[in-house]
Amino acid sequence: MENEILFFYGLECPHCIDVEKHVDKLINEGVEIKKVEVWHNKENDALLDGLDIGDDACGGVPFFLNQKTGKTICGEATYKQIKNWAEGK
Repeated sequence: MENEILFFYGLECPHCIDVEKHVDKLINEGVEIKKVEVWHNKENDALLDGLDIGDDACGGVPFFLNQKTGKTICGEATYKQIKNWAEGK
């Protein structure tokens, strides 16, 4: 099954590093999140460019996208914010 929740990040991005610990905790709790590194992978960067569009475009990382609902999180978020968002709350 394809992951519906994508987490776009940059390897050395300090904001991404802060958020990634929450993502890893959620993954360990069974939440399916696909981590997509964009700073060192041109294909992933192109994927981000194609998905981060519209009036609410983030324009950078960290960036979360729920492919099923189309809802996003742009920038740093707390564990609770990401968990609630992933659960559709």
